[in-house]
Amino acid sequence: METIKTNSIHAWILAARPKTLTGAVIPVLIATSLALAHKAFKPLPALLCLLFACGMQVAANFINDLYDHLKGTDRKDRLGPERACAQGWITPTAMKKGIGLAILLACLAGGGLLYACGDRLPYGGWELTAAGALCVLSAFLYTTILSYHGWGDLAVLVFFGFIPVAGTYYVQTGEITTDVVVASLVCGLVTDTLLVVNNYRDRKQDALSGKRTLIVRLGEPFGRYAYLGLGIVATLLSFRFGIDNDLISSPALPVNPAALLMPPLYLFFHVRTWQRMCRIRSGKELNSILAETSRNMLLMGLLLSAAILM
Repeated sequence: METIKTNSIHAWILAARPKTLTGAVIPVLIATSLALAHKAFKPLPALLCLLFACGMQVAANFINDLYDHLKGTDRKDRLGPERACAQGWITPTAMKKGIGLAILLACLAGGGLLYACGDRLPYGGWELTAAGALCVLSAFLYTTILSYHGWGDLAVLVFFGFIPVAGTYYVQTGEITTDVVVASLVCGLVTDTLLVVNNYRDRKQDALSGKRTLIVRLGEPFGRYAYLGLGIVATLLSFRFGIDNDLISSPALPVNPAALLMPPLYLFFHVRTWQRMCRIRSGKELNSILAETSRNMLLMGLLLSAAILM
């Protein structure tokens, strides 16, 4: 096994979990595609939203790593990827400083949306400050409270769905539309499949640690079918962007056939991953399902963005 020097750059990269940045990028990508489709794209606010989202994702990963370690949730029988604090790669004191730095950098990017330009704020009012503060607060509440009491899935729908999608669209257009709400739901539901797999894999260890996720509360069959159901509902909602005249070039054409073919492509891979998940059921092999789910999330983000732009 590779020896990792304490508090080294390599250790910090592992703790940041770069693969999870997919969950930060997808909402911004989808919202920016909507802005492009509505001829309202603004590159600078879109970039700042992306930097804020990625910074907060890294901060949330650091917080999760530290507080699960302090709570003793990262047990020796842990099935998921190794954690930096639990492995001694990063000391708790250093991790606290890392959390502060990640939040600071994220807030600097978010604060760029609020710079004054004469008498006005070009990309949004101070409501964005409230949304940003809520994101920071949720990063702490998720690990310390929400995930331990079965509220993690709702948090994902809000903070990986509505807030990043609506926020990114709002700073470019100044409004929130029905299309934005539907896209937010699609994004949140697809992202929640990743949390469901994670909780499904860890259901026995979570029960022993007092972490009452929905799967711990409602049982293994619920976890399996929740995963499948999330992908199906997200796919059905995605069809809106193949039949909405506001998002296709010709008002005389009731549907966009190419856009209608895209959601089923995601569903095909989602169902195949679900079938493998049902065969595996338990153990470290479920980490491969986690990787496939992350791939499927990215696929849906790209397909939905393409469908919107069509």
